[in-house]
Amino acid sequence: MFDQFDAIFLARLQFAFTVSFHFIFPAFSIGLASYLAVLEALWLWTGREVFLTLFKYWLKIFAIAFAMGVVSGIVMSYQFGTNWAVFSDKAGPVIGPLMAYEVMTAFFLEAGFLGVMLFGMNKVGRTLHFVATLAVATGTFISAFWILSANSWMQTPAGYGINEAGQFIAQDWLKVIFNPSFPYRLVHTVIAAYLTTSLVVGATGAWHLLRDRDNEGARVMFSMAMWMAAIAAPVQILVGDAHGLNTLEHQPAKVMAMEGHYQSHPDGAPLILFGLPDQNAASVRYQIAIPKASSLILKHSLDAPLAGLDTVPRENWPPVPVVFWSFRIMVGLGMLMLLLGVVSLIARMRGSLYEWKPLHRFAIAMGPSGFVAVIAGWVTTEVGRQPFTVYGLLRTVQSASPLDAPAVAASLIAFIIVYFAVFGAGVWYILRLLSHAPHRGESGIEGAPTRTAGITPIQQTDGPSPSGAFR
Repeated sequence: MFDQFDAIFLARLQFAFTVSFHFIFPAFSIGLASYLAVLEALWLWTGREVFLTLFKYWLKIFAIAFAMGVVSGIVMSYQFGTNWAVFSDKAGPVIGPLMAYEVMTAFFLEAGFLGVMLFGMNKVGRTLHFVATLAVATGTFISAFWILSANSWMQTPAGYGINEAGQFIAQDWLKVIFNPSFPYRLVHTVIAAYLTTSLVVGATGAWHLLRDRDNEGARVMFSMAMWMAAIAAPVQILVGDAHGLNTLEHQPAKVMAMEGHYQSHPDGAPLILFGLPDQNAASVRYQIAIPKASSLILKHSLDAPLAGLDTVPRENWPPVPVVFWSFRIMVGLGMLMLLLGVVSLIARMRGSLYEWKPLHRFAIAMGPSGFVAVIAGWVTTEVGRQPFTVYGLLRTVQSASPLDAPAVAASLIAFIIVYFAVFGAGVWYILRLLSHAPHRGESGIEGAPTRTAGITPIQQTDGPSPSGAFR
């Protein structure tokens, strides 16, 4: 099946496959860890048992997703030594410490408190357990910080020097860590993780509302998820725009590929909505475009000139068709997320958030869209960087290990089989857990305070609760 491909292409395909599998789990667990912290905080604040029920409900899901993320991430690190030894040698003095910082800070923090978070509710007390939950949520963010810093340095290298052995070395660690694209990529990715989680939570709540609209847990999770979608989706669009402008400044060829601009436009560039990019002919066939709209978006002027790939040496062109379409998938799903948030606000104002079945079906359909969007965004970022591993400095063909194609193909096939078997089973089990609705009394916490227990952390009144918005 892979006979016609060379070793470098197969190594790239293998890394793309494994990192795509891996990425979906951190994209979910980062947002879910924060969601669990919010649920536990609301339980401690209000005493409503529904928040504790939902905490325990999603805690099981988080444990499985976190475990699969760790296992899939370990596999990727081995590939740096097996398939990308030259890259590891040349970029290791910069990338290696950043990866080590992630282990020493984020992973140790998560691993140290995860057991308390999972099993310590009845053993360490509510306050310490909440501290553990916050520590795990913080650890997931710190992990994203270091990984994205390393990736962003490969996109926009800064603060480096090159020694006599041809290795990149850090001359200014602050410039290495906070390289030009890092702040934008960090914010964009973390918001994407929150959106991904909210869409899964919203789809789960909508699924159970269609079966029992009076289920309190389903109502609360659906309401919270729709608030997140309504708030985070428009913010993400603004952040994405800022990230795009930063990319235009530091990686113009990537933006040219995203926009499908093979030719320069001195009097305003069109926004190509759809079309079929032809790399050989250097044109987008059958395009549907809005005149000068790309210049308006990227330069905030209808007549602003935009350079095309005709200003870039052809050997430095990224694969335009892949970048062009992955970018449109990401943006298109982002627009649908915005629409879902707006529709949910309309339903909320009409008082039909829990009764409007078309909204619930829309939310269910959007459940997996966050995962698709983050993978499409990753493809846009990584394929758009080609043909470089360290942008403008180290080419991909110069980064690979001297391997034969059959050896890489064999390991790729093994990865495909094992990944679909192991992680497919994990995803199936998660979906099975989600198919069961959350119910009161399932929290399993000794002495859990409830609104009906007579004693709660907060004096009960007949007035509105602090969590009334989530009813």
